[in-house]
Amino acid sequence: MISKLENKIALRYLRTRKKDGFLNVVSTFSFIGISLGVAVLIVVMSVMNGFRSELVNKIVGFNSHVIVHSYGKISKDIFDNEIETLLDIYLETNSGEVVLIKENFTKGLSIRGYKSTEINNLPIFEDKLRDFKFSNKKNLILGKELSFDLDLKVGDKILVMSPKGEETIIGNLPKQEIFEISGFFESGLIDFDRNVAFMSIDNLESLLNLNSEQRNLEIFLKDPINITNAKKFFEAKFPNNLIYTWADLNKPLFSALKVERNVMFIILSLIIIVATFNIISGLTILVKNKTKEIAVLKSIGVLNKSITKIFFLVGFYIGLTATVFGVLIGVTFSIYVENIRAFLSDIFNISLFPEEVYFLSKMPAEIDVNSIILISICSIAATVLVSIFPAIKASKLDPIKSLKYE
Repeated sequence: MISKLENKIALRYLRTRKKDGFLNVVSTFSFIGISLGVAVLIVVMSVMNGFRSELVNKIVGFNSHVIVHSYGKISKDIFDNEIETLLDIYLETNSGEVVLIKENFTKGLSIRGYKSTEINNLPIFEDKLRDFKFSNKKNLILGKELSFDLDLKVGDKILVMSPKGEETIIGNLPKQEIFEISGFFESGLIDFDRNVAFMSIDNLESLLNLNSEQRNLEIFLKDPINITNAKKFFEAKFPNNLIYTWADLNKPLFSALKVERNVMFIILSLIIIVATFNIISGLTILVKNKTKEIAVLKSIGVLNKSITKIFFLVGFYIGLTATVFGVLIGVTFSIYVENIRAFLSDIFNISLFPEEVYFLSKMPAEIDVNSIILISICSIAATVLVSIFPAIKASKLDPIKSLKYE
């Protein structure tokens, strides 16, 4: 327990006087270092959490959550009440690769086919299609970014070439067909908008010579985040089919994000650790300056453990207040990080968060309470550890020698 005397003396020692000039500097740098370390760590973790959440939301919104890859025709009889409780919708689909040709420009695309009566059910098309019209005719839906690259608008015609050959009198030639642009979509991820297109499943199967009896099944869930359990469930329901999910398709990306997040946490934690070592210097100087006071306290009966607690509290209070201040700065900066980014970009006329590199149009931030608690605990724990040695050293001073030389 901390007595009122110990607490009062510790708080008094925190208010250094003018003659303790160097001690003031050390204490100030300790405080600033810990505060900045905590704030930077919170901001970085918040931005990385936000980045991951934005990517997950956009990927989940664009891709189907579970894909059942067919080996022959998939029976719909298996969709019982148990599955219906998990499902939002499910669609038949087929996919492949094609090449768009416009004048001297060619572009490879991943093409996805759906029934013309079902394509509007895709989550990506909810309020995101522009000037949309679609039928079983040779219509094509492209991403907004690709339309900018190719200077296309609704109603334009474009040549689509299939890698599948077509036998002619002069040999095997790639199959080519003219399609009309019927609309544009915007997923929020530039990589998707530039490399994915949609057409009716009948046109796709005809263009790529695919078997309509071997269509895949795309399943959209009510809760796509809890995908691990959902995958196990569908693997049990479709034991003879290959099951993969949005997490499987993007596993390298999210694994890299997790590793990067952990590495950044470790590296930035070093800032806090280095700053806390300044507390050792500050407390050592404080013990030296307060040698006479320590001797007087001991001579009037203050116990060694009380002296230890007093100097320990000095270091602990510095670390605690610096951590709280750092948390306030970090949380505030995280809340307004996009406004700050936009302000700096306008002032210095530079791009601090290129959309084409990070797939997102703005800098996201998601404040995680658990991360803040972990960072605060690590900061305070480091402060506690570095405060122990100087505090013990102060308690071991010999009062007779101290008063003699003072």
